[in-house]
Amino acid sequence: MRDSRQKRIAMWSGPRNISTAMMRAWGNRPDTVVCDEPFYAHYLVQTGLAHPGAEEVIRSQESDWRRVVERLRGPLPVGKTIFYQKQMAHHLLPEMETGWLAELTNCFLIRDPCEMLVSLAEFIPRPTIQDTGLPQQVRIFETTRGRTGTTPIVLDARDILAAPREMLAAFCAAVGVEFLESMLQWPPGRRETDGVWAKYWYTKVDQTTCFEPVRPKHKPVPAELTSLLDECDSLYQRLARYQMRV
Repeated sequence: MRDSRQKRIAMWSGPRNISTAMMRAWGNRPDTVVCDEPFYAHYLVQTGLAHPGAEEVIRSQESDWRRVVERLRGPLPVGKTIFYQKQMAHHLLPEMETGWLAELTNCFLIRDPCEMLVSLAEFIPRPTIQDTGLPQQVRIFETTRGRTGTTPIVLDARDILAAPREMLAAFCAAVGVEFLESMLQWPPGRRETDGVWAKYWYTKVDQTTCFEPVRPKHKPVPAELTSLLDECDSLYQRLARYQMRV
């Protein structure tokens, strides 16, 4: 029988958000184990996308999504009562069965599409709407709300960066765990729990020790992505209307 004190938090995000910083915050708790994008290998095998280090990622991870789900639902290490799962929404492909999501506390991390697209275009020059994870976030959000009859938690990255203590305290209360000060500061550098893709994607977050203040972005969205920006903004707004406020 599963320990009722255990909490499995799935944080569904898109790329180029503060998802890794959030993983750092939860990973700095003594009662928490974290995992980093557990479906990435399956996603790459199925889509054939040429992401940085794709072959290395595939070799490093289980690529059968069913076996990954078994791990996400499985027992936690001794002394751990929280399993924080950093999930990329676009990795949850349409053919994957989703009934197991009912066993998790599903939460959503969003970011202003202008800032997200400028950052994403540095890694994927011509991203598609599917690459942003926004359609998938909306689908998972609506599926979760339909199954539970309650509105899942939605966090906006800008709000967390503006008031990390207040936002994380409110988030912890909402998911039913104690807020710990250790979530606000962490050592720099890599973790054993980081995916092998960290060397391609985590250069900036590796240098951080806390949630850094919001800095204005001066670089505009490339002209060829303006129609994509409109699509993103429409989906973002569907989630933003539910974002947590403190």
